[in-house]
Amino acid sequence: MTDFPRIMALTAGTTAPKDVYGARAAAQVTLMDAGLPVPKAWGLSLDAVKAISNEDFPAEWPFLEELSTGCLVSVRASPVAREWGGPDALLNLGMNQATCDILKAPLGEEAAVALYARFVQDYSVKVARLDPEWFDELYILHTKNDKVDYEAVLGSSLALYDQNVGELFPQEPVRQLRKALRSFVKAWDGTTARILRMAQGAPEDAGLGLIIQEMALGLGRGESGAGIAQFVSSRTGEKKAHGRYLSQSQGREATDDQAKAHFLSKDKRGPSLEDVCPEAFETLRSYSAEARKACGDAMQLEFTVHDGAVAILDAVPAERSGRAAMAISVRLVEDGIKSKEDVLMGIDPRSMNEVLHPLVDPRADRQVITTGISSSPGAATGKIVFTANAAQASAAREEPCILVRIETTPEDVRGMHSAQAVLTAKGGRDSHAAVVARTIGVPCIVGVSDMKVDVRGKVLTLPNGVVLRAGDVITVDASEGEVLLGAPKLVQPNLGGAFNTFMTWADETRKLGVRANADTPQDARMARDFNVDGIGLVRTEHMFFEAGRLNVMRELIFADTDEDRQAALNLLLPMQRSDFIELFEIMQGLPVCIRLLDPPLHEFLPHSRDEMQSLADAMGLPLSKITARVEDLREFNPMLGTRGVRLGIMVPEIYNMQARAIFEAAVHVHKNGSDLISPEIMVPLVSANREVELVRASVDSVFSAVKNETGVQLSYTLGSMVETPRAALRAGEIARSSEFFSFGTNDLTQMTYGLSRDDSGRFMRDYVSHGVFEEDPFHSLDVDGVGELLLMACERGRAERKDLLLGLCGEHGGDPQSVWFCHKVGLNYVSCSPFRTPIAKLAAAQAAILDVKK
Repeated sequence: MTDFPRIMALTAGTTAPKDVYGARAAAQVTLMDAGLPVPKAWGLSLDAVKAISNEDFPAEWPFLEELSTGCLVSVRASPVAREWGGPDALLNLGMNQATCDILKAPLGEEAAVALYARFVQDYSVKVARLDPEWFDELYILHTKNDKVDYEAVLGSSLALYDQNVGELFPQEPVRQLRKALRSFVKAWDGTTARILRMAQGAPEDAGLGLIIQEMALGLGRGESGAGIAQFVSSRTGEKKAHGRYLSQSQGREATDDQAKAHFLSKDKRGPSLEDVCPEAFETLRSYSAEARKACGDAMQLEFTVHDGAVAILDAVPAERSGRAAMAISVRLVEDGIKSKEDVLMGIDPRSMNEVLHPLVDPRADRQVITTGISSSPGAATGKIVFTANAAQASAAREEPCILVRIETTPEDVRGMHSAQAVLTAKGGRDSHAAVVARTIGVPCIVGVSDMKVDVRGKVLTLPNGVVLRAGDVITVDASEGEVLLGAPKLVQPNLGGAFNTFMTWADETRKLGVRANADTPQDARMARDFNVDGIGLVRTEHMFFEAGRLNVMRELIFADTDEDRQAALNLLLPMQRSDFIELFEIMQGLPVCIRLLDPPLHEFLPHSRDEMQSLADAMGLPLSKITARVEDLREFNPMLGTRGVRLGIMVPEIYNMQARAIFEAAVHVHKNGSDLISPEIMVPLVSANREVELVRASVDSVFSAVKNETGVQLSYTLGSMVETPRAALRAGEIARSSEFFSFGTNDLTQMTYGLSRDDSGRFMRDYVSHGVFEEDPFHSLDVDGVGELLLMACERGRAERKDLLLGLCGEHGGDPQSVWFCHKVGLNYVSCSPFRTPIAKLAAAQAAILDVKK
């Protein structure tokens, strides 16, 4: 940094690194290099701004001559990364009575006085920190018959400044500048600003650069004004003029006052820049194309028009949804502006959530109960919860939920991650809930002002008489800003065109396989639509909870004799077989990994007295027998009790039935013309090799029987789900009886930490805020602890069996950082929910690109 001057003129051909002068300064030079008309500007380095905080100002200001001749300047923040934000721009610095008199000739007396009054207000609010409402009242006071008396507003504003600051409004430009720079530094160093930028990934000591730039006024005779323009749709990415223009305006007034602002291109809804000044519109379009080439991205331009001539003040990446980002990226590659690798690295995998959410079926009945501001697109259905902890507990139970809050705070972020959608009574598009929801890709509606939220009573009250409570089901249609009662049908997004092209590039680039978790045929079809490499986890217990099957499962649990137990198994067998047949047919020869029954039997039994009575009535059993059996199966810690492989060894008939269903399904699919599939059968909760040996012996027996009965030469592989620390430590031994390992990192994290996913939300945010954990280990894999166990298991397993297939299943498989770790340690695949597989694919492609660059 010491090799660069503290204040430097930004001109074509100069070097202005963003880590020295900030991202905005670097962008200015890029635009100048492209030959675009950018007003003269000077950059203050991060070192210079830091020195100002210690009252060490530059000895000379290279633009004083311009200020003395009626030229005005703006001061704009230039952080190293745009997303870190910064203080709002201060326009028209240097304005005083003398300059006002100079500008009366070119602008007209009223416009010059109005500009002076506007600067006094802007300076008073942003530099002297006076209340903006005071000045709003002055405009109201001095307006008659819709005409503002700007002379009166100016006089009152100067008096208001004098009265509240204790000194006359500064007339010397250098004094104005020094006070303004000092104000920028204080705002940047403020606690709120620091927290907000750190939330965007800025280091705690992040520096700020500043730009001082000649004003392109956007005022005066002829067509003059200012606006914002991009020539791609922010929603779809298609080529389309998007933005606003306001005559006789400056800065971003066009976006602040859209009722008066013009559209850019011809629009039936109102006048446009193309209507009032077609030459300026076409010039702006050509400048946009040049900026796209120079910056390597579709850009949003901040521009002014002065008597028909266009000037470019700034360029930032164009606003875009996740869907638009892909369309823009694909076109950049097709136009030869960027490489495939560049655009794959340019999209945050987590932003793809926005592309992947379902929408409410247009044909569905819509019972709208309230409306608000749509702030993050998509639609979701779930049960109402009122706290972040309740949302996390709901997610741990795999129950979709909608988080309802008055407004959200940083303490709610983990609950927002766990919820399917967020609904708040307060807030706008830039509120905490809106910003976070867009970041994580969760549908969100804010500002539902007619909604009363009683968090303590867990009640949601609406003015039309609707009263909802925790557990009631609603649907958030954030694309329309509407909240619906119940669960209307949702349709999946149409993921074609640019999405398919982009994902094809990711598939061509990645080395790590990506499979989907699929418990139902619907899940499997969705997985096929995303072109996954197979199914990495079929949780067979979910099949038993379907209507018509739960009672059969309960009959098995209540069976007193071997004959009764076998009768129940005979009923379950065709149900399981039909499930597997459909899965195999959908996957068309791709790998399918089926986990044998995992949860303890008590999960299939009723818990309340009313539920027990209903079961007793249905099964024709005395209530006492139902309650006795429930009590008999009760365990102090069932998740560490008789479940997984332990249940398979204690009640081998269940695993034998499932194995037969799998093999008979494979035979059926083959006899109906499909290639012979080799199922992967996974044993859950393994801790010792002997457990796998016992299960393998039973499964082999069933395998041989089905082969003999059908005459079909089947094959299969059997593997272990590594989800206990002991399994990771003894991986070498367990690999002797396992063709593959699949790491169940949800349970492995619980057991490694001694944490319950259901309860950790009570203290997790405090642990993260105090730096105990960098991140919630259930959201992103703990590479230092759990990751070390995983790495150890990989090394020991493959030392025993070189061709050992290694995978990871669970939602860590859809977390980008976890995927990068899995690539690094040499896993064959990760598996996650179908909608997260594109995220995993892109993360895997990025990991491969980074690997090559090393």
